[in-house]
Amino acid sequence: MRPRSRPLYAVLVLAVIAAGLASRRFPFLLPVQLGKYPGDALWALMVMLLFGFARPGWPVARTAAAALATSFAVEFSQLYQADWINAIRHTTLGHLVLGSGFHALDLLAYTVGVAVGACSELLAQATLASPQSDKRGPS
Repeated sequence: MRPRSRPLYAVLVLAVIAAGLASRRFPFLLPVQLGKYPGDALWALMVMLLFGFARPGWPVARTAAAALATSFAVEFSQLYQADWINAIRHTTLGHLVLGSGFHALDLLAYTVGVAVGACSELLAQATLASPQSDKRGPS
C-alpha cells in the first residue's frame, strides 16, 4: 500500500464538509426519511479523511477504527451536559464539532459513513494495484 496523497485528502475533506453543510442547509434535496443522518454519516466520513490526511501511512482498517472510535467518543460525550461544554456546543463551530445531544441512531450513521469511506478507499487501492492500471497502452 502506498501512502495516501495529502493534497487529495485535503480536497476530499473540504468536499465532504461542503456536502455535509449542504445536507443540513438543503434537507429537501434528500429523502425526508433520511432526516439528519446523511449529515452525520458525512461528519464521520470527514473524521476518517482527516485521519487519512494526518496519518497517510496507516492501513485502511486502522484509519477506519480511529475515525469510528473518535465519532463514537464525541457522541457519547454528549451525555455530559455541564454548563461550560454546553456553552461551547451553543456556538456554530462547537455544535458542528461536538453536537448537542446523544442520539443512539447517530452511531449507526457514523458507522455507515466510515464504512463508505473504508470501502471506497479499499476499492481505489485495488483499482490502482490491478494489473490493468499498470498498462500504458501499445508500445
